[in-house]
Amino acid sequence: MKENRVIAAALIALGIVILGWSVKAGIDNFANKDRKVNVKGLAEQEVEADKVTWPIVSKEMGNDLPELYDKIGVTQGKIKAFLLRNGVKENELTVNAPQVVDLNAEQYSENRKPYRYIITSVMTVTSQNVKQVRQIIARQGDLLKEGIAIVDGGYENPVKYEFVSFREMKPKMMQEAIENAQKTAQQFAENSHSKLNKIVSADQGQFSIDDRDSNTPYIKKVRVVTTVTYSLKD
Repeated sequence: MKENRVIAAALIALGIVILGWSVKAGIDNFANKDRKVNVKGLAEQEVEADKVTWPIVSKEMGNDLPELYDKIGVTQGKIKAFLLRNGVKENELTVNAPQVVDLNAEQYSENRKPYRYIITSVMTVTSQNVKQVRQIIARQGDLLKEGIAIVDGGYENPVKYEFVSFREMKPKMMQEAIENAQKTAQQFAENSHSKLNKIVSADQGQFSIDDRDSNTPYIKKVRVVTTVTYSLKD
């Protein structure tokens, strides 16, 4: 009878110990449940554009529409010959239909100018040989010797530089961004006397491609920012 009481007491004591350990573990887990650190990782790289789009705008003004069409045709021919001489390929050229503005037909305009019509022609160079096209752009003044004046494309027809190969860079840049995020999280853990645990969540990163500055639009800055959440432990 006495032995049964001892065994029962031992079992009760063991149960209490196990219960206490379970309660403590539960409290610890609850306390650590919300111990997280949310950090951002950044990766940047400067690259040269690998595609250029150059709209070449020319205009003719006058009163005789058929004559203006002939002039714009001659102008387009000279521009095309200049481009081909300097290495632009035929398949890199596109020519839009000329656009005609009749100043006398403008509803809210009084035409006091000595001409009635303005014809605008746009020939576009689209190439992956960016360096070559940039050199030609620098020499477009040679067309003035042939009596061809290139008009500034303005807001509607700017020279556009792009970097289209960034997809090949994405995996490596994402890895770099995550590594930088981990370094930041590790430093935070050390400062809070904790240890970095596993990743709780992470996004795929936001990529952006911008001009490095306004003077060198053919140099692009590729940037990715990713957000990673880590759990912490003692």
